[in-house]
Amino acid sequence: MAMTGKCHCGAVAYEAELPDDKKNHVLCHCNTCKVLSTGAFSLNQIIPKSVFKVTKGDLKTYTYKGDSGKGVDCLFCSACGTHIYHVQEALPAELIVLRTATLDDSKSFPVAVEVYGKDRYEWQKEVAHTFEVMPPAP
Repeated sequence: MAMTGKCHCGAVAYEAELPDDKKNHVLCHCNTCKVLSTGAFSLNQIIPKSVFKVTKGDLKTYTYKGDSGKGVDCLFCSACGTHIYHVQEALPAELIVLRTATLDDSKSFPVAVEVYGKDRYEWQKEVAHTFEVMPPAP
């Protein structure tokens, strides 16, 4: 069954098919995520682009260079600025990084893993297995 999500103002809505093993959050503590989300971390999940569909509105794109030196496209609502997903050149082309906090029913999702632990604020406690940067490639 498809899960639904939206931006803060509701101008953008989407559906995503998340299998049970993807119904969790990946916390990212990288400095870019902290600035973009204005929080201590961002909530994410890597999913195939083929299971994601915008059902309402249009997304704008902002591009920056990630730690890998490769491009990261941030797709966001032009009205309220909510980041919906990212496309990273460092990942296979068929994958996107969904901002799971934008899902309507992600409140009960557990934390699966933390990435960029090297950038975590000193006052934050570890809540899941943490990688200093990214996990090793499979």
